[in-house]
Amino acid sequence: MASARDRVLDAYETLLIESGPGAATLDAVAAAAQVSKGGLLYHFASKDALAAGLLARLAERSAADAEAIRTAADGATAYYLSTSAPGGGIPGGLTRTYLAALRVADHARDPAAVRDALAAVDADALAALGARLGDPALAWLVQLIGDGLYLRTLVGTPLPPGLDVADVLDLLRPHLPPGEVDRRP
Repeated sequence: MASARDRVLDAYETLLIESGPGAATLDAVAAAAQVSKGGLLYHFASKDALAAGLLARLAERSAADAEAIRTAADGATAYYLSTSAPGGGIPGGLTRTYLAALRVADHARDPAAVRDALAAVDADALAALGARLGDPALAWLVQLIGDGLYLRTLVGTPLPPGLDVADVLDLLRPHLPPGEVDRRP
């Protein structure tokens, strides 16, 4: 079972994503997390502390995702593009946390801190891709393709009919290091 702190962060993410920052009051977060307001304040003394907790969670999930990119058995490119595509779902909740951070960015007391946290996610992924691919430009190209797929995920746009990530991987395969994409996802 999730800890009270995790339930609070889960509830905060859900409220941000489904209803926006205005609906993510401390009272609403406590109610959604099924904790008392005192229980919420024990973990996060203010709304700013709650936002900081969300950014800390984002950093943790980003680090875990970067490690998954570096160690993916099917290759970093296949992992990155597959988890960026609609329905791919990055393990560990990074997609939800990233979207929640996007929602809070314009309403945060320190929007630069949120932008910096989001930029760090991108930097983590680029570094992990670069480590596996050995070519910074190729790593960036893969990241840009993944960003396009991820945008589709965030806005709920499906992939074009008859096309999937495997088709993109087939196009990239001649440009990737040997063994980077050995089989279709």
